[in-house]
This record gives sequence, C-alpha cells and structure tokens, in this order.
Amino acid sequence: MHQTLTRTLRLLGLLESGRRLELKLRLRDERSLPQAMIIGAMKCGTSSLHNYLTQHPGVIAPLRKEVHYFDVRFDEGERWYRANFGRVGEPGLNLDSSPYYLLHPLAPSRAHALVPQAKLIVLLRDPVRRAYSHYWHERDKGRETLSFEEAIAAEPARLGDDEQRLARGEIRQSRAHQHFSYLARGRYAEQLARWSRLYPRERMLVLRFEDLARDPLAVLDRTLEFLGLPPIENVRLEARNARKYPPMNPATEERLRDYFAPHEARLQSLLAEPAGA
Repeated sequence: MHQTLTRTLRLLGLLESGRRLELKLRLRDERSLPQAMIIGAMKCGTSSLHNYLTQHPGVIAPLRKEVHYFDVRFDEGERWYRANFGRVGEPGLNLDSSPYYLLHPLAPSRAHALVPQAKLIVLLRDPVRRAYSHYWHERDKGRETLSFEEAIAAEPARLGDDEQRLARGEIRQSRAHQHFSYLARGRYAEQLARWSRLYPRERMLVLRFEDLARDPLAVLDRTLEFLGLPPIENVRLEARNARKYPPMNPATEERLRDYFAPHEARLQSLLAEPAGA
C-alpha cells in the first residue's frame, strides 16, 4: 500500500479496512516470499529500522510492517502470506518485520520450511531497558494493569508452560506469551540458538539497539550491505515508537541486572562462536 494512501486512511480511521480490502485483491495475484526478515526483538528498534529500510528504492514494503505469519497467523496459509508482498517478478527485496518471530518456539522451523534462504536481521537491546520499555508499551495499549514489579513477579505464573504447549502445537496462540514476556524476551541466547540451528551464521545479522539510536545511518548502511543493496541518500532517520516513561526503581534495576547477567554471558559466548561452529 502506498505511503500516501496509508497516511490518508489512517487519518480517516479506515486503515485496517483498507488493508483488508487490498489483501483480498492481492490474493488474485502471484506474489513473492520475503528475501529478508527482521525477526526481533520487540522494543529494540525494529520499527525504526523497518522504516529506514523501506525508504530504499530496492526494498518492497509489506502490506503491513508486522505480518506475523510464522507466529500467530500461520493458519492463514502460504497464499495469504504471499499476498502481503510484491508480485512475482517485481524487482526489489521483500521484507517481513515481525518481532515476535524471535521468541515464538515454532517460528524458526516454520520459516525455514518456507524461506530457508532468507536473510535474518536481529536487533538486541540491554535486556533490563528492553523489559521496562516493553512494560510501558503494554500499559499504553491497555493490556497491562499491574505495576512493573508486580508484572515481572507474575510473569512465571502468567506464562506457565505456554511456550512448551506452543512448541508442541497444543495451543495456537498465547496472549501471555506474546504480551507479558518481559523477562523471557530478554533471554536472547536461547532464542538465537533456536534460529541458529536452522539458519547459518552468514545469513544472520545481529545488531544493537544502542548503536541504532546513536548512529542510525551507520547501522542502516551495515544492514544494506548485508542485504546486498547500495547505500541510500536522503533517508529520513526519525526514530519510531519512542516513548517517555518514569524512571525505573533503582533496586528493581539492580535485581534485574543480576537476573540477566548469566543470560548476557551466554549471549556473548554464542555471538563469539565462529560461523559454522
């Protein structure tokens, strides 16, 4: 959908209706699969990087930024998924940016079965800051009513064994796993390990949110090089979904840094492993 039309429909409150109509029309065409995916993590700059990339003339923006096929919309089928991308033969790189893919236990195998040659882009962030930003995102959306401290204390009970049940196909979707996974989403190593078992290291680019915030053009150029695309001129580098929220309780922050310390150590070891190890 053209950006001007998207903005107009959003102002009129008709964006979702317009997307549903266009999706129906697209189902009549032969459509491509994505050659690249931003798979996460949530609240790590995925919206900003998606916005920068889709300004490139060689990138075809999907019908919506978060297609969510390999996690919550898998039952829609391959033809539905393809309808979100460009036509077969249309020049350009198709991009899917769905940050729940990194966490969902079935997303790696589902993706590899359909797009085994896709290039994967992963954005990571200080897991403590990520968890807090995620919490305020859920508060703003009206899904979270607990305090931050109550929410992280409640997370194990809220999530229960939903990840295992998702992995076994016993449930199709878990609201708690998707929305209240404040700590789980910051355990990056275990998530990257699942994807690395199926996709070789050379097909995966791991970036840092902090680098994107500090020097977005440098990170964009690095990403374009990974995708085999030339640099872009006159790109608008406004950050997306930036929020201001109260400072975190220092005692809570210290406790979370202790919690994430072993997970961060495992992440560094995983990223230090040579390709093919």
